Amino acid sequence: MTGDARRTGRDETEEERADRMWTDLIQEVRVAQTGVQILFGFLLTVVFTPKYDHLAHTDKIIYIVTVVLGSCATGALIGPVSLHRLVSGRRVKPRAVRLASRLTFVGLVLLLVTMTASLLLILRVATHDGFVPWLVAAVVAWYLVCWYGLPLWVRHRHTSR
Repeated sequence: MTGDARRTGRDETEEERADRMWTDLIQEVRVAQTGVQILFGFLLTVVFTPKYDHLAHTDKIIYIVTVVLGSCATGALIGPVSLHRLVSGRRVKPRAVRLASRLTFVGLVLLLVTMTASLLLILRVATHDGFVPWLVAAVVAWYLVCWYGLPLWVRHRHTSR
C-alpha cells in the first residue's frame, strides 16, 4: 500500500466526531469524578472529628484551602454533565465538547492541587517531620509524569504530522 492510499483518520462528520469525543470525555470524567467525590467527602468529615480542634493554625489553613479546592474540582468535573443537559438538542455539540474538555482539564488540575494539599496536610499531622515537603514534592512529580508528562510525550511522539 502506498503512502497516498493509507487512511490517516476516521471518515466521520463533525457531528459524528463530536458524538464520539463526547462519549470518550464522559467516560474519562466518570473516573475523575469518582476520585474527587471520595476525596471531597472525606475532607468534609475532618472538621467534625475531635482532632480538628487540636490542629495547628497552619494545618487548619491548609485544610480550608484543600476543602475549597476540592469543591472547585468537583464543580469543574461535574460541569460537563450539566453542560450536556442544558445544551442537548441545541445543535452545539462540537462547541459543547470543546468547552466540556476544557472544564475537565481544569478539574484535573484542581484535583491535582487538592490531592497535593490533602497529602501535605495528612503527612504534616501524621509525622511533623521536615521531610514532608520533599515527600509531597516527589508524589506531585509522579502525578505530573503520569497525568501530563506521559500523555504529552505520547502525543508528541506518535501524532502524525
